[in-house]
Amino acid sequence: MSAAPHPTSPIDAIPERVARLRAGSDSGRTRSAEWRLGQLDRLRALLTENGDVLVRALEADLRKPDPEGWLTDVGFTLGDLAVARKQLRRWMKPRRVPTPMKLQPGRSWLQPEPLGVVLVIAPWNYPVQLALAPLAAAIAAGNCALVKTSEVTPHVSAALAELVPRYLDPDCCAIVEGGVAETQALLAERWDHIFYTGNGRVGRIVMAAAARHLTPVTIELGGKRPCLVEEDVDLDGAARRIVWGKFLNCGQTCVAPDYVLVHAARERELVERMAHYVHQFYGDVPQQSPDLARIVNEQHVDRLAKLLESGTPVIGGQVDRADRYVAPTILRDVSPDAPVMQEEIFGPILPVLKVRDMAEAIAFVNARPKPLALYVFTRRAAVEDAVVTQTSAGGVTVNAVLWHLGNENLPFGGVGESGMGAYHGKYGFDAMSHMKPVLKKGTKPDPSIGYPPYTKWKKALIKRFA
Repeated sequence: MSAAPHPTSPIDAIPERVARLRAGSDSGRTRSAEWRLGQLDRLRALLTENGDVLVRALEADLRKPDPEGWLTDVGFTLGDLAVARKQLRRWMKPRRVPTPMKLQPGRSWLQPEPLGVVLVIAPWNYPVQLALAPLAAAIAAGNCALVKTSEVTPHVSAALAELVPRYLDPDCCAIVEGGVAETQALLAERWDHIFYTGNGRVGRIVMAAAARHLTPVTIELGGKRPCLVEEDVDLDGAARRIVWGKFLNCGQTCVAPDYVLVHAARERELVERMAHYVHQFYGDVPQQSPDLARIVNEQHVDRLAKLLESGTPVIGGQVDRADRYVAPTILRDVSPDAPVMQEEIFGPILPVLKVRDMAEAIAFVNARPKPLALYVFTRRAAVEDAVVTQTSAGGVTVNAVLWHLGNENLPFGGVGESGMGAYHGKYGFDAMSHMKPVLKKGTKPDPSIGYPPYTKWKKALIKRFA
């Protein structure tokens, strides 16, 4: 697949596109279960009939291996869609809540209703999944939606721009391609919800734009995701899983382990086992491996090359800017104040730091901004409980990495500087819906106690039962 220019959509056409979506929302057509299920079926057809097209686009933009493209982008999104299609009618039902005695006789419930028109701003690292999974949540909740694709992955952007209008209702679903200028034009419009995945700097810009219209947001960021390895642990299993999760998509994953805190007594053994698995996964020359993706562009290669100076490579450290290649690298002798520990790495560099015990590791994590994900490897229930209850993170996986995302029954989202709001499965439906409170009463009986004039006995009853 040849190089693609950065795709753009006409900026002056954006207001008309948004107005068309607003008209689609106002028409009420998206509120029925039939429309929602039909669109989810069409989205599934888009993925199943064009999976190879999307995987080839991922390969062109990120050199993503074919199995990774299917697993993390196409397959993951199909899994989310399957849950939504199966559960949608149940999610749409009114949710009964108790009615207090003072309001009896009566019934109370929450009525899920669409928010209206949703803007999804997708990133480049998983450009299919993180465009279409939020879109699926918006559709399931009965919204119209516009997806802004990433110009950094132009082949995927072009594929989605061609496929989405062909498969989905054009009056209710749209794609805009482009970069900063197009994003700014979109953020100037009024939305009923904005869903953004990316970095904290742009996240603040999105929130500021949303504030102008008091628009609610779901913000998925990243940060420094710690991986804690306790002394009493299956070290070989931990090493294998950490290496897989870290170097998937060449480390360009918002929930990849960003650094390891390991008990000092096991540090050398852990780094040796991780180096072993780097060799096993990617061979003696990882640059020649068909199973290792590439850094998205040269600017990110330059940034990562500087971070390599923060420690001593146990393995890796090589850079080939022309090939957008940074070797899978494990760093030792890393200071907590080193540059690699001050920013989200978002690449195939894994710093390993020693701690005396898990209490020190927990204190280390708690002294820093709350991460999007946290991982702990331990055999001891007391250590697991301490890490889970004494730290704060968007999500936690115990004795593995990344896999809490694979359970559609768990919400995925950040906390603090790693984001706000959550989605996946029912949580995506709820995030894109307004849970409208409804109270229903009959006109009879209608006792006079609540009406003036307030006699002495009425005041006494009100004081007692109100």
